Amino acid sequence: MTDTIENEFVITAEQVFDGYRVLPQHAVLVKGDRIIDVVPTDQATGPGRRIEIAGTLLPGFIDLHAHVLLDRTPLDVVLRHGLTTVRDIGGPLRAPSGGDGRLRVLSAGPILTAPGGYPIPIFGPDAAWEVPDPDAARAAVRHHVEHGAALIKIALEPGGSAGAPWSAHSTSVAPPWPLPSLEVVTAIVDEAHAHGRRVAAHVSGIAGVELALAAEVDEWAHVPCDLLPDELIARAAAAGVRIVGTLDTQSRTAGVFGNAVRLTEAGVRLLYGTDLAHPDVPWGIDAFELQLMQHIAHGALTAADVLSAATARAGEHLGLAPLGQLVPGAPADLIGVSGNALERFKSLEYPDLVMSGGVVVTDASALADVRVSS
Repeated sequence: MTDTIENEFVITAEQVFDGYRVLPQHAVLVKGDRIIDVVPTDQATGPGRRIEIAGTLLPGFIDLHAHVLLDRTPLDVVLRHGLTTVRDIGGPLRAPSGGDGRLRVLSAGPILTAPGGYPIPIFGPDAAWEVPDPDAARAAVRHHVEHGAALIKIALEPGGSAGAPWSAHSTSVAPPWPLPSLEVVTAIVDEAHAHGRRVAAHVSGIAGVELALAAEVDEWAHVPCDLLPDELIARAAAAGVRIVGTLDTQSRTAGVFGNAVRLTEAGVRLLYGTDLAHPDVPWGIDAFELQLMQHIAHGALTAADVLSAATARAGEHLGLAPLGQLVPGAPADLIGVSGNALERFKSLEYPDLVMSGGVVVTDASALADVRVSS
């Protein structure tokens, strides 16, 4: 069902995860498209439709690595399965949209790449924008920003990694693909920063990582697939590079888990992203990605830390806080699941309640564990 009037809700739950911490027996009060308060359940009074969640209430999840526009993934399906915001990084350029009962989509637009470079050999020209020199690179950044790009993505991929979703399903890698020069990458970073945008780099191997570090790229769109030397791990940590995991879809590559473990040990905290739209990734929250994020940390991350990477810390990374939090003033993007989501990530893949901007998108009120009264 979809509510189209000015909405007011009192949503109670056995526990509320606000993006950082667990609040037992709390309620979230919603008016219009915003959260107006979070209070103990026994203080949850006032007008509005009451929804009781026999489980956990959380912020809507944010996937920082998706390709829903290029692959035409059904956005309504993604939303119903718990993602309320996705960052589409490599595909058609769109101005920010959604967050009003629709999936919020932030777009990077076509990936900037060297002439003939990745992703053109795999996904064709629609996913990329060739930049042969620094002037062309700056012009491409300005074009993307003027048309609504939330960030800029560049490809630093010399030829694929066996087992990666962008490589052939074989033990061999692709023939070498051209990489942009350091001058081109630096021009992209400088121009993007001048317009208030971050730059994310597709990296999978040593050559791309070295180029990204030399140009001071803000973010790696993946944990690299090829095992990195300790020196590059240390440089990445010292530079404060932000890294989106995509561990699940890269689980067949040789170095992703070794890199992830050592990056985490060096102090890098991974952000949640799945490469959504690849065939092996769920159209919604990927519980296995969350499990892998916690596993590779060897106990250094709690379940709450992992969930924060997909909610509050993701919103902060986007510069859109308090998006991803259940706090007064935040967008009313939230999900409700049965049981304790911090003990069973799998429950997050099938939420009983999904709200986007105060609009109820999924409401499993017919189920015994979600009781609704007027």
